[in-house]
Amino acid sequence: MPKNLVIVESPTKAKTITKFLGSKYQVESSFGHTRDLPKSKMGVDVENNFEPKYVIPTKVRKNVTKLKKLAEKAPIIYFATDEDREGEAISWHLAEIFKTPKDKIKRIVFHEITKEAILEALDNPRGIDMNLVDAQQARRIVDRLVGYELSPFLWKKVVKGLSAGRVQSVAVRLVIEREREIKAFKPDEYWTIDAKFLPQSVAPDDKPIEFESELHKIDGKIVKKLQIKKDKDAKKIIDDLKGAKYSVLEITQKESKRSPLPPYTTSTLQQDANRRLGYGPKQTMIIAQQLYEGIKVGKEQTGLITYMRTDSVNLADKFLGEAKDYITENFGKDHGVSSPRKYKTKSKGAQEAHEAIRPTSAFRDPHSIKEGLDPRQYKLYKLIWQRAVASQMAEAVIDNTTIDIKAGVTPYTFQSKGTVIKFDGFLKVWPGGSKEAILPQLKQNDPLDLTKLKPYQHFTKPPARYSEAGLVKVLEEHGIGRPSTYAPTIATIQARNYVQKEERRLKPTEIAFMVNDLLVEHFPKIVDYEFTAKMEDDLDEIAEGKQTWQKTIKEFYMPFKKNLEDKYEEVSKTLTEEKTDEVCDKCGKPMIIKTGRFGKFMACTGFPECKNTKPIDGKGNAKEEKTDEKCKKCGSDMVIKHGRFGKFLACSKYPDCKTTKQIVKSTGMKCPACEKGEIVQKRGRGGKSFYACDEYPDCKQAYWSKPTGKKCPDCGSLVVYGANETERCSSKECKYTADLDKSAIKDSNQED
Repeated sequence: MPKNLVIVESPTKAKTITKFLGSKYQVESSFGHTRDLPKSKMGVDVENNFEPKYVIPTKVRKNVTKLKKLAEKAPIIYFATDEDREGEAISWHLAEIFKTPKDKIKRIVFHEITKEAILEALDNPRGIDMNLVDAQQARRIVDRLVGYELSPFLWKKVVKGLSAGRVQSVAVRLVIEREREIKAFKPDEYWTIDAKFLPQSVAPDDKPIEFESELHKIDGKIVKKLQIKKDKDAKKIIDDLKGAKYSVLEITQKESKRSPLPPYTTSTLQQDANRRLGYGPKQTMIIAQQLYEGIKVGKEQTGLITYMRTDSVNLADKFLGEAKDYITENFGKDHGVSSPRKYKTKSKGAQEAHEAIRPTSAFRDPHSIKEGLDPRQYKLYKLIWQRAVASQMAEAVIDNTTIDIKAGVTPYTFQSKGTVIKFDGFLKVWPGGSKEAILPQLKQNDPLDLTKLKPYQHFTKPPARYSEAGLVKVLEEHGIGRPSTYAPTIATIQARNYVQKEERRLKPTEIAFMVNDLLVEHFPKIVDYEFTAKMEDDLDEIAEGKQTWQKTIKEFYMPFKKNLEDKYEEVSKTLTEEKTDEVCDKCGKPMIIKTGRFGKFMACTGFPECKNTKPIDGKGNAKEEKTDEKCKKCGSDMVIKHGRFGKFLACSKYPDCKTTKQIVKSTGMKCPACEKGEIVQKRGRGGKSFYACDEYPDCKQAYWSKPTGKKCPDCGSLVVYGANETERCSSKECKYTADLDKSAIKDSNQED
């Protein structure tokens, strides 16, 4: 008897769903998209109402033929692709390929891949939603029009191999504007005065608690951040305080409450996974996809989290009930809430009918399934589970104590702040909650002994470069892109060398500045934040059936096309070329400064007959950075050259000899593994820095974080810098972590 056919996108998803269905169903995978616009040409008929010309890519043709044969025999075809626009479009493309009668096609959707959810979806099928399909088509066509028409303009006017995109170019602009803010920033000097005190009188059995304090008021007025500007101002305060008698002026105690954060959306998950786990958006989404599609835990193969492309913070009633029961059973009734805590999303255009990212079962706590997950899956699942469960827990109650300290008859007042967690509430589950700062039990007028008084110099800091998570956040704030686009956008601008990662931050390349400035001047709408966000709103209206996709594309494309035609005449390639006084040492023709994908360089005007090129310095002068190193292959001098990932060593006899070598930075630390080599900073694939032994490949000791030079007090491994002013052991088996010493941080600021 023929089986009903269920089609999903991935083989893992198919494997999971197969275990939930009986013998009447056959579950197959489409392996993603089965039709797309052709790569070799535009594929959009702009003269015929922007009709797309789809093709079946070669790599999927064999599988499509197989699915088509199964579809011909199947009584019913269930399209079970993801519930977003892209998933809807995949189902529609398959239906178009199969040419199956509509009464044989059923579309099923679900937020999670569990038996209960799949069976419920089968009981409630619907048709293919053409509004969602049209919204996806519109995005694909607009992006194709921009990419295929604007990129050749950049090739002609700047350099071959460049690309432009509707969202990627805006993302690059954000990174560049932040870089210019940093370069234009002028630091201001300021000073703080810190002190440490000990109570003079304590109970006989108690050990006196030393506590930190900071200058808070002068003549009763709060000291502003930049008020103490110079060294002499700080020294005057220190001199004024000599011989002062310190005592407690006032103690203020106040109870405060902290509420848990809402469960994760795509954006907040990517941000937190980056900040807490060091995962990039692309890596986060790959791991989340694995957790969503299904993993074998014990004897059961099931989806562990709900769909991970969402901008909603809603939670299903089923989960709310489960979370309440779990919290009551494991932490007590007082840690729960009397009624479910519900959140309202702040994201523009969010689809409230969707759910937040959450575990499919609150009772499936991370520890219970740890053996079935690899370390990365476990860490991400734990984060998702903690955030979702914590969102349904009671507020944390915190006692805040403020102690104001009088410095004798001087006009100066110091202040210390302490916190004690009175009731942990959701902090029982959520990591990185409030840290306690214990102050001694004191009373008004209690005398204090000064143990330390020191001024610290600081300088205001420029805004930091965006991390991948930071860029996701600002894209969302501007309403640019949607949950499914954040990760691929950031991956694209790095792959195309507009942005490089440096110490986990995004730094624009030289070519990015040139392309961005050209687009801002000549194609302002393409890189305009509001215009790009409005396009997202227009796509949402198409998805809701309020606007036709052809009208939306026409309103965008016609002005864009007219402007592009004008700019071909107006913009000269000489904008990207500069004359020099240099003469080619090989053919005698003039040299000019050109811009390539990896920056500026000097080239012979006799190209292509003469291919002589030279690196240049910051002033545009030719330079040949020689070194004392010799080529291991031919014995010639090695010179410093510039490539996609920065400087590297290359043989001076190139192209006859193509020997290259990385340039490494010394850390001055001996390798603890081989005790022969030295730990040096290197750059890996993708431009990411890491630290490794220079005796590689004989010694393969490596670290992703910079070593501090200290050894772990627990296991003896090297200690490395962690996030948020912490340090941790480099060994995965060791759990040692510690805060960086505050005075060390301040001293390093002073040195900077």
